[in-house]
Amino acid sequence: MPSFDIVSKTEIAEVSNAVQGVVREVQTRFDFKGSKSTLEVKEKENEIHIHTEDATKLAQLQEMLKGYFVRRKLDPGCLDWGKEENAAGGTLRQTIKVKQGLDQALSKQITKAIKDSKMKVQASIQGDELRITGKKIDDLQAAIAMVKGLKIEQPLQYVNFRD
Repeated sequence: MPSFDIVSKTEIAEVSNAVQGVVREVQTRFDFKGSKSTLEVKEKENEIHIHTEDATKLAQLQEMLKGYFVRRKLDPGCLDWGKEENAAGGTLRQTIKVKQGLDQALSKQITKAIKDSKMKVQASIQGDELRITGKKIDDLQAAIAMVKGLKIEQPLQYVNFRD
């Protein structure tokens, strides 16, 4: 029976490369000269930490990070922007989580949308993935088109397409 999986995975190595690109640009830009702005990736926690002096520099760092994500062919929608917090010495910090896998609520939302569409496919949640099975490949392709039509901010990949 034909099937495919819906997943949401982001290459942490590419995230690290994008952050390193932002760090290099910060070191060369005149408006960041002499500032104590840092970006670092915590790969084990799938997080990016930004620490800077003021809100203007924080906004610039956020925009540069989004730009470098696009350059590295990563979707900025995989970033979960945390709250801006006050840190020691009047500085600001922000923690950004990199979304990995489908959470339970998103999986249920996609499953409900597939069932409500009355397509001849079945959706089953398998951990942080969603498996879609059907009798015809055309039905599966229609399911992919329908899921792409949903306004989901998190980037999705459609993998393991099997006959």
